[in-house]
Amino acid sequence: MRVHVVHAHPVETSYNRALFDAVVGELIDNGHEVDALNLYDEQFGAVLSREERLNYHEVPGNLTPAIKPYVDRLRAAEAIVFVHPVWNYGYPAILKGYFDRIFLPGVSFVMEGGGDRGRLVPNLTNIKKAIFITTYGGNRWRTMLMGDPPRRIARRWGWATFRGRMPPKYLALYDMNNCTPEQLTGFIQTVRSEIGKF
Repeated sequence: MRVHVVHAHPVETSYNRALFDAVVGELIDNGHEVDALNLYDEQFGAVLSREERLNYHEVPGNLTPAIKPYVDRLRAAEAIVFVHPVWNYGYPAILKGYFDRIFLPGVSFVMEGGGDRGRLVPNLTNIKKAIFITTYGGNRWRTMLMGDPPRRIARRWGWATFRGRMPPKYLALYDMNNCTPEQLTGFIQTVRSEIGKF
């Protein structure tokens, strides 16, 4: 498969980067074609510009030269893996900006019937599988009290966006700062095992 791996962590020595490296390595070892996108390394601009917002619904005019290469990579994928931390019970700003700028009308969805009152129809039919791999500083109990927004969004938005038979897989390591080395290593092995099922 052609697998697009999107990573959002600024520190190259982080545990999250080790997860990203494990995902890419496992996919390559299993013969998949990998397009690895490290948003920080590519200095992805997360801010939706005034021009982009004004032209948001203008298909295909909403694909500016800055956005189109990322859209092309998304459209070429047959599967997608997001590797990111959870900060303040949400996505890192750079990843949220990636969703805002790249998952556009005409790209991730189309409006049947036209206008803002049309019916939203998912459009990324090329992507057959999606997985979110993430780490939390907070423990599972505290995160559940907050409603675990990243998990809910990933599974509900991801299911609607990628139109899978099942919601996207969501692999999360909670309370990572208090994990033992064995627990950290064990989660990487869990991730490798799941990626090995592609």
